[in-house]
Amino acid sequence: MTETQNGAFICVNTLRANQLVKEALTNGTLPELVGYGTQKSEVKYGDEGSRIDFMLQAEDRPECYIEVKSVTLAEQENGFFPDAVTLRGQKHLRELMSVAAAGKRAVLLFAVLHSAIERFSPARHIDPKYAQLLHEAQKQGVEVFAYKAELSADNMTLRSSLPIVL
Repeated sequence: MTETQNGAFICVNTLRANQLVKEALTNGTLPELVGYGTQKSEVKYGDEGSRIDFMLQAEDRPECYIEVKSVTLAEQENGFFPDAVTLRGQKHLRELMSVAAAGKRAVLLFAVLHSAIERFSPARHIDPKYAQLLHEAQKQGVEVFAYKAELSADNMTLRSSLPIVL
């Protein structure tokens, strides 16, 4: 955890994003993702040999595949992902589109780990291909959410949904 000159907190440990999402899934604090009985991590899937961050299962609904991305890049109150060109991130979007096409639930969850961010957008100015794929993925049924973490010197919890501007 680091603090900016303006007093904003930023969690630079990208592994914390998955830990925070796991806690939120377990505690039921992500309303869009409640009602699943089984939660698995790092499950192999897809034609490109990916591992999904979380797979949720329940008898009465399709499997739910969740890919988590950590957002720390901020310009004013805007949060952006990625902060560099990401071929791996592009691959994950293609894989999620395949999941959605197969009739399963595909979710991309941006965990915003910067306390000054109030909205999220893909970083077209950094990786235009990723931004294009994200827009296409959403049109093809991939659900996209951004959740902001409440950050302090001694605590981190995913709390609030943020607006997404594609």
